Amino acid sequence: MKTDNPQKLRADRVWLSEDSCDLEDFRRLAEKTTALADYPTASAVEKNVLIYDSRKVTAAAATLEGRRAVLAEICEAFGEGPGVVVFKHAYEDTGTIDRASAIFDQIIEEQHRTATGGGDHFAKPGANDRIWNSLEKHCLADPANFAEYYGNAIIALASEAWLGPSYQMTAQVNRVNPGGAAQSAHRDYHLGFQSSAVIEQFPAHVHRLSPVLTLQGAVAHCDMPLESGPTLFLPHSQTYVPGYLALKRQEFRDYFEANHIQLPLGKGDVVFFNPALFHAAGTNRSADIKRVANLLQVSSAFGRAMETVNRERMSTTLFPALKTLQGKLSQDEIANAVAACAEGYSFPTNLDRDPPLGGLAPKTQAQLLHEALTEGWSDEAFTAALAEQARKKLS
Repeated sequence: MKTDNPQKLRADRVWLSEDSCDLEDFRRLAEKTTALADYPTASAVEKNVLIYDSRKVTAAAATLEGRRAVLAEICEAFGEGPGVVVFKHAYEDTGTIDRASAIFDQIIEEQHRTATGGGDHFAKPGANDRIWNSLEKHCLADPANFAEYYGNAIIALASEAWLGPSYQMTAQVNRVNPGGAAQSAHRDYHLGFQSSAVIEQFPAHVHRLSPVLTLQGAVAHCDMPLESGPTLFLPHSQTYVPGYLALKRQEFRDYFEANHIQLPLGKGDVVFFNPALFHAAGTNRSADIKRVANLLQVSSAFGRAMETVNRERMSTTLFPALKTLQGKLSQDEIANAVAACAEGYSFPTNLDRDPPLGGLAPKTQAQLLHEALTEGWSDEAFTAALAEQARKKLS
């Protein structure tokens, strides 16, 4: 119902809700056409996705002025453009890819032998093989190959275009074996890993902020024909601000299923996309292709606090005091004190020890503290549980 109540109008602007998501509003944005003329460094547009020849990109970025022009073009492609860009032949020497693949295969074999690893944010456990923190494991296993792999000019260029300098790299290998089922359509980290109840607590400007804190990418470690299930994308969908809530609704999931696109990739190609783009890994319908991609999640330098705080030590010290103050402080006051003390976010964590099983994110320090208060744990039991939780997060 429409209203002219200014307070209600303001609240509706600031607080987005799942119920307010409108498919027709979304379609007007998602059904835009990508114009090649708007992106002079690009070589083609295929299924609304910009295709860049990596050699042409690096040549255009060889001068300071040229680099700024290329960075600006790619930045706008991620933001107001289709939201997804493919860089063909980003690795001209695919021997670097093959050496990294051999390392990843060894890690997966060890995970199978020891029954470790696995889990996924948007697929059933066991649907694929995951290597969490492939970045660190790769570096420790073969630092020379790591340097060649991450010395790649296209990876650096795309990361800087969206995030600026001093970004942080993380990576996870995903191997979807023949028969491996598709993921559910989703947006990515940060808000994409939360439930609607949580997402609705963040004002609209945070919905706009979340996509500019990270950049998603994938390095193709093998040829990926369509039957192998390369990622499903919905170009331009990142421009719909309530999209983190929209994908909880069936009509938006149905629209994605009816309108997503797929592009084949070759070994050494790299795709980067806005984390707010609607996407999902596809079903591997091939008979013998193990589809391997190294998934890059690059984070802004600014996604960190100014001071280092030992929240485990603070929580251990605060817990006995909060038990004593129960009844004197209201539940809201206790919750406020916990929020100021304990870590209220699940990440970063070690996803080998602390995988997203049974949900999108592991239990937070603050949730553990509330659980201990509610259930009347002893100081010793809480301290031990807190220490175990902290241990799981270590690399």
